[in-house]
Amino acid sequence: MATSSLHTSISPRSFLPLSKPSPKPHRSQVSLRNKQRSCVSCALVHDETDVIPVQSRDLTDHEEGSVVVSQETERDVNEPVVVGQLSFEGFPSSSSAAADMGGDKSRESGEMEKMIDRSINATIVLAAGTYAITKLLTIDHDYWHGWTLFEILRYAPQHNWLAYEEALKRNPVLAKMVISGVVYSVGDWIAQCYEGKPLFEIDRARTLRSGLVGFTLHGSLSHFYYQFCEELFPFQDWWVVPAKVAFDQTVWSAIWNSIYFTVLGFLRLESPLSIFKELKATFLPMLTAGWKLWPFAHLITYGLVPVEQRLLWVDCVELIWVTILSTYSNEKSEARISETVIETSSSSTTPIDPSKE
Repeated sequence: MATSSLHTSISPRSFLPLSKPSPKPHRSQVSLRNKQRSCVSCALVHDETDVIPVQSRDLTDHEEGSVVVSQETERDVNEPVVVGQLSFEGFPSSSSAAADMGGDKSRESGEMEKMIDRSINATIVLAAGTYAITKLLTIDHDYWHGWTLFEILRYAPQHNWLAYEEALKRNPVLAKMVISGVVYSVGDWIAQCYEGKPLFEIDRARTLRSGLVGFTLHGSLSHFYYQFCEELFPFQDWWVVPAKVAFDQTVWSAIWNSIYFTVLGFLRLESPLSIFKELKATFLPMLTAGWKLWPFAHLITYGLVPVEQRLLWVDCVELIWVTILSTYSNEKSEARISETVIETSSSSTTPIDPSKE
């Protein structure tokens, strides 16, 4: 019995090596090791890829353990573009260069237009001034034989006054129209210079409009008004002059200011509604503003100056008054135009309610 137990303990299997051979790895373990090796290789090239653990409910993802995701590097938009060794930083694009060229051309064209306008205005002013001075100084050119310069300058004012009186006798309305046209043009020019414009950068169209109103309306209407005023007050009493001044500064001033603003509005191609609004806004202010100047001037007009020479005296004072009228009228017109532009832009930018569409 002892022999049988010994026989069973010493068997051929006991002479085999004691180390047990490792079992064959499972297929899933092999794939897991391969994936680990690929992850290690991905870590070595970290500049190109990142290993991001997956957090999802997919069972396949949990078995694999991780997913390799390519990393996309973003370039800073402000970083200069470098091609080889050439950097294009600081060089303008074609669109900006074209815009700069267009702006330069527009500025050059604007400067050219200003230069042309100044040249035209200077030519007009110099030509008109030269013509006027020449006509005044050469009134006695038929009698200059043997005259000295002192004699020419001495007799020029007297003989020019005589020539004006003769023109009044020949055609009084035309003479007064010419005087009023010149005065209203010069008055508007003074008004523009007073507003801050350079001497030769005036608005020719504005000056032409004012001179046209003076020539066509003020001279002729004033001629008939002063004759009507003499017939309306044919007395020689002390109260006649104050009555004429009061009538002038109420009835006639209201009529003439309304005519002036209305005609200027039509010449500016404004709508009747805009002209009416301007007239309504400026009627009382301009009427009361005239009371600061004209009552004192008209004491001389109706008290000392003869009827035929009244318009010349009034036109001399009109140089001041037209400056005020023209400045006030154009300020109101520009303010109204700017308000219209603002209203138009605000209405165009007003958001539309979707519920009303």
